[in-house]
Amino acid sequence: MQAIFLDLDGTLVDPSEGYFAALGHALRQQGGEVPPVAELGWTVGPPIWEVLEVLLGTTADIGEAVTDFFAAYMAGGVEEAEVQDDVGVMLDDLRDLEVAIYLTSVLPTPVAERQAEVLGLDAHVDRIFGAEISGKNADKTALYAHVLAETGHDPALCIVLGDRRHDIEGARNNDIPTIGALWGFAEEGELHTAEADGLAGAPAEVPEIAADLMGIEL
Repeated sequence: MQAIFLDLDGTLVDPSEGYFAALGHALRQQGGEVPPVAELGWTVGPPIWEVLEVLLGTTADIGEAVTDFFAAYMAGGVEEAEVQDDVGVMLDDLRDLEVAIYLTSVLPTPVAERQAEVLGLDAHVDRIFGAEISGKNADKTALYAHVLAETGHDPALCIVLGDRRHDIEGARNNDIPTIGALWGFAEEGELHTAEADGLAGAPAEVPEIAADLMGIEL
């Protein structure tokens, strides 16, 4: 069976308000400086463990900072996220392709599940895969390998949709074709440089591109 792996933050959801607030809380708890919101766009997509290490330095207690971040995010941040425009229609059209649909996030699985539940995305996907709070599977290469191992899918029959180079590179490391979501948080030219197999300027374009890459006739 064919399958599509959907990135959560940036691709399906704009988590900015709650995410940046939780990030600021974690930084302050560790005595770190909180950059202006305008400078935090790059933090959406990479594993939060890596983000906090960059912002706090390697001598900080990153484990404690991660705990502070998720405590703040679960306390209110998940409710402040917004589904990206037209994602609901995209999900309905992807379902019409009769492929398995998985939500794949570097957030810990319980956080990703809560986010999907609050926003009503859980009803559109067959399964939600995330990282462990320890950081295991918190990079997309490891996460996609885990999904393939759990589901038994042939990577050549799958597609990854994501808005950052981490999604594209992680998929390529697992021999999975990719679609770059240009409406997300990627910096200008990031997805072109990452050499996604297809690029979608809006969610409405994704089903047709996915069908073409998968050899499905519409």
